[in-house]
Amino acid sequence: MRILLAFLFVFVCGTVLTIIARKLAPRAGLMSAPRDDRWHQKPTPLLGGVAIYLSFALGSLVFAGNLANAYPILAAGTMLFLTGLIDDRVHIKPYTKLVVQLIAASLTVYFGFHLPWVEYQWINDLLTIFWLVGITNAINLLDNMDGLAGGVTVIACAFLTITFLLNGQVLEAQLPAMLGAATLGFLIFNFNPASIFMGDSGSMFLGFMLSSIALLSGTGRVRNLTSVLLSPLLILMIPIFDTCMVTVTRKLSGRKVSQGGRDHSSHRLVALGVPERRAVLLLYVFAAVSGILALMVRLVETPWALTIVPAFALVVLFLGLYLGKVRIYEEGEQPAGLRIINAIAGFSYKRRIFEVLLDVVLVTLAYYGAYVIRWDGRLPSEQLSIFMRTLPLVIIVEMAVFLVGGVYRGLWRYAGIKDLIVIARSALAGAALSMLVVFLVYWFKGPSRGVFLVNGLLILVIAGASRLSFRLLREMIEPNGEHHPDAQPILIYGAGDGGELLIKELSKNPDYRYVPIGFVDDDQRKAGKVMHGYRIFASSQVPDLIRTHGITEILVSSVKVPETRLDYLRRFGVSFKKMSIRLE
Repeated sequence: MRILLAFLFVFVCGTVLTIIARKLAPRAGLMSAPRDDRWHQKPTPLLGGVAIYLSFALGSLVFAGNLANAYPILAAGTMLFLTGLIDDRVHIKPYTKLVVQLIAASLTVYFGFHLPWVEYQWINDLLTIFWLVGITNAINLLDNMDGLAGGVTVIACAFLTITFLLNGQVLEAQLPAMLGAATLGFLIFNFNPASIFMGDSGSMFLGFMLSSIALLSGTGRVRNLTSVLLSPLLILMIPIFDTCMVTVTRKLSGRKVSQGGRDHSSHRLVALGVPERRAVLLLYVFAAVSGILALMVRLVETPWALTIVPAFALVVLFLGLYLGKVRIYEEGEQPAGLRIINAIAGFSYKRRIFEVLLDVVLVTLAYYGAYVIRWDGRLPSEQLSIFMRTLPLVIIVEMAVFLVGGVYRGLWRYAGIKDLIVIARSALAGAALSMLVVFLVYWFKGPSRGVFLVNGLLILVIAGASRLSFRLLREMIEPNGEHHPDAQPILIYGAGDGGELLIKELSKNPDYRYVPIGFVDDDQRKAGKVMHGYRIFASSQVPDLIRTHGITEILVSSVKVPETRLDYLRRFGVSFKKMSIRLE
């Protein structure tokens, strides 16, 4: 009940203070002017961070006064808030901000806060400083589109609050709850179209508080230490993912990491044709999924966690590779270094090397996952020993079968049914052959047959999914039905292979300026069915469709449409274009 009161109090304070900050910002000269490397197009108030900080500070005084162990975190957070506020006004050098961040992080570690990742305390201290500084800058970099950093912070705070409550840390749970409430009050005015920004004062404060509050989480009632190690990473996956992608792409292109740019994950989604609001909401969903995964990890045994998390990491990797290929600069403004790297990246042998290394990981994950599933997450010590001893053999055998079977001849971008057949044949053959080799090593005593049956199914699924990953991501992320503003309604005559080819081309290229209403086919059995999201109409319905939708043009995708039928439809004032594939 106290947490709910604290949340409501801070939320109201955050909302009211944001309204006040929005009015005072122009008078204080704290306005964000449009720039070529920024996303917004008009001057916008920058005092949102002040509203977030003050509302959280008021809530801490009223509801968290007895939480003495959090005082060093609040003090260090205040230091970064003030630094960010000065930067919003006079623009501090990046290295100056970094020094202040290191000081704040070091003070936090000095007062006993650290990540329990390894046995050596000094290594944990260094990792904690890197964690605090890294997440602080990650949220700062994530603040690149209306509502993005604020929304991701609210989601992260929600999962941190749940984590503390599950640990039995009721007092500590108030901190992320109040931080989320303060941010939510600001987010009302920051979501697209934003009328106020948080500025560096807000992003640096939120980043540091998120990363430091996560250090308060104890082991509590967790089932495995793995969840303690991985939960903070999963909860803050979105800022970590975005920062890693931006850092890698900017380093490869010869740009400074601290330099602004329109090359974040959100910008790349928009470059794919996703509307700005939808791009932000997609990243919200990603943040929520990673948070749910963090909660799942704490409820399962360690072997399950060591299977689920690497699988999710591979999904994140594929998403990063897909977004990293998106062109976000025009030809004239694309850095020269990036053009060189793109040319190198196109070298087929480098791509094949990546595929081979990836398959080594996939084979390992599938083989380990088979043991976990077979033994319900509780691997007997003798089975774990068999896994460790036979893993190199399984990798060698299955990779050899992949090579001989032709898995490395296809292109992921155009993977289809034939490629899946090749993968299925190679995956099942590799699993069967590796089973034979392992059983011969152990003379058919010790290894479980069930493990290799599950292994064959797992490697089939994940190898196939990896090859289809780019196509799946394109279908999930890139919008369908986005048409040119001057597009005219049309019908496609012929709901066969040609019609499928034509509708795919129209959906990928809005420059054709057509809005498909649906298909028309002379085969009455197809009427009423749907192909690629478009309804198939009977040919007798065409006159009514022409009048209802104002259709003036019909695209003919099949050579089987009789000319007499087209002559009949011309009476209704429509013209025809016939699809053809030309070889010159």
